[in-house]
Amino acid sequence: MKLLEGKNVIITGASRGIGTGIARVFAEHGANVAFTYSSSEAPALALEKELTEKGVKAKAYKSNAASFQESEALVAQVLEDFGGIDVLINNAGITKDNLLMRMGEADFDDVIEINLKSVFNMTKAVQRTLLKQRKGSIINMSSVVGVKGNAGQANYAASKAGIIGFTKSIALELGSRNIRCNAIAPGFIETEMTEKLDEKVVQSWREGIPLKRGGTPEDIANACLFLASDMSSYITGHVLNVNGGMMT
Repeated sequence: MKLLEGKNVIITGASRGIGTGIARVFAEHGANVAFTYSSSEAPALALEKELTEKGVKAKAYKSNAASFQESEALVAQVLEDFGGIDVLINNAGITKDNLLMRMGEADFDDVIEINLKSVFNMTKAVQRTLLKQRKGSIINMSSVVGVKGNAGQANYAASKAGIIGFTKSIALELGSRNIRCNAIAPGFIETEMTEKLDEKVVQSWREGIPLKRGGTPEDIANACLFLASDMSSYITGHVLNVNGGMMT
């Protein structure tokens, strides 16, 4: 059963990690996928080809979600190329970790711009389309760090906590038009980035998780699939923790 047959989806930051996992699962469930990348053109074009081979329409767009103008232009182009938008997944994000005493102003501003302002930019850009059709699902990628904080990540935690507040507010604003807005808060997810870390360190993190493993991009993608599909038609303003029990 394909849960997203014929739906058009935008995913920001999908050329690697969690974003790639979401794109793959959505394509397998029949969604046409428009996705963005910032600089990794080769992986983005390879993913576009892979998704197209699954029998859906897919296209990679080079776009900076932190730019209001680029976000507006992106949505206009996707509407022209795909004919509509049903789901928006705000996944683009970066980290610039440091203790507050060593964190520069640019390190704070950059993380807020790319992680949080991008969510405003893209949601604002798709809102008119979703309001006209009186339906849609917006999914924002927060983090366990946005729920409980983390030393050395004040900028990242602030951006991800801000996403939760934004999500709940948009759910209240758009609910009467049958537009749902939810957030996902991943825990420790193992991607190509974590493969570069010391295995002993990674294993110690796994041991601190009740399920005794890190999550996969597919774990997050499946949560997105649920929130994008009609199976979650009565869920909005919710923060879904996908963390193996880290908050228990």
